[in-house]
Amino acid sequence: MSKFDHIRPFYDSEVNEAIRSVVHHPMMKALMSFTFPDTEEEVWAGQLLKTHSKRDFQINFIYHAVQKVLEKSSEGLTSSGFEKLEKHTPYLFISNHRDIILDTSLLNVCLYDYGQIMTASAIGDNLVQKSFLHTLSRLNRNFLVQRSLSPRELLQSSKLMSEYIYRLVSRENRSVWIAQREGRTKDGNDATQQGVLKMLAMASDEENLMDYFRKIKIVPVSISYEYDPTDALKMPQLMAKAKDEIYIKEKNEDFTTLLSGIMGQKKRIHIHVCDVLDSELVKIKEEQDNQNKQIQALAQVLDDAILSSYKLWPTNYIAFDLLHNTSQYSDKYTEKEKLLFERRLEMRIDIGNKVMREGFLAMYANPVVNKMKYQDAI
Repeated sequence: MSKFDHIRPFYDSEVNEAIRSVVHHPMMKALMSFTFPDTEEEVWAGQLLKTHSKRDFQINFIYHAVQKVLEKSSEGLTSSGFEKLEKHTPYLFISNHRDIILDTSLLNVCLYDYGQIMTASAIGDNLVQKSFLHTLSRLNRNFLVQRSLSPRELLQSSKLMSEYIYRLVSRENRSVWIAQREGRTKDGNDATQQGVLKMLAMASDEENLMDYFRKIKIVPVSISYEYDPTDALKMPQLMAKAKDEIYIKEKNEDFTTLLSGIMGQKKRIHIHVCDVLDSELVKIKEEQDNQNKQIQALAQVLDDAILSSYKLWPTNYIAFDLLHNTSQYSDKYTEKEKLLFERRLEMRIDIGNKVMREGFLAMYANPVVNKMKYQDAI
């Protein structure tokens, strides 16, 4: 028994048995029928049963499923920065987080297209409560982040995950994806939680923390969707926050959000991978000798990289102008784009509710506000 057994993906030696346990599951049938609509069930099932590695499962099935999602629910994925990454080199990708499944799936599509190492990816165990989803996530190289733990259990879980991430990058030559915060950004303000960095630091064996972070090769990632497919679903939580109330999730809410994120309309999507953090970490090491201040400075470096390279869409500028009742960015969009966005607003929320309207618009407008802070970024 490995101490990582309850959080790790399947070993390749376990893959075929796992596939056999779910090949006839209705959700597998739905996924494969969606991905390969012109292929008979016995054909794709036969191919699945010949699969013996996570890589083959990802490349022969999941890659095509993501391509089909892009075809059905977007106007295409563009990317930048990938050509600067070295092939056969593992990285720790720290990303802003907008969609439960797609953020990491789209990153892996780009990594595969550029011939680079795909990631093992962190996923909250609350999202894979159904046994089929748990099996699928382990086949797709996800490792579990345990939620709803007591403070003592959380500390142990964080140490374990930190060790596991370090093991993947340093010993298994595997890149890792992790979100900059727990849970998706609900209000469009992408900010790195220092707790995530403190968790990563737990496995450090270096005298200075910045030397450890240099060793694991951190790459900030910025992903942006022209339309957030779950924008309306985020409203109840934002409304509760506005009223200073505790938000309680509905039963199956995570699953509904997961499906909406995959199949909802996104229009255009862009992923930018930044340069590996290195000179920035040297500077932090020179300027800060206190570990907490170093973590704080690193969080700021990540935010600067993610926010300044965030791709703004017409929807962001339209929302800013509508929210502030201005035409400051009217050169960034057409009248038709504005009408389409206003139509979306009317269809998805009660626009007579001032708090809801402002919350919805702010979700799209905040990336503009955040990017204003960086000279020449807009």
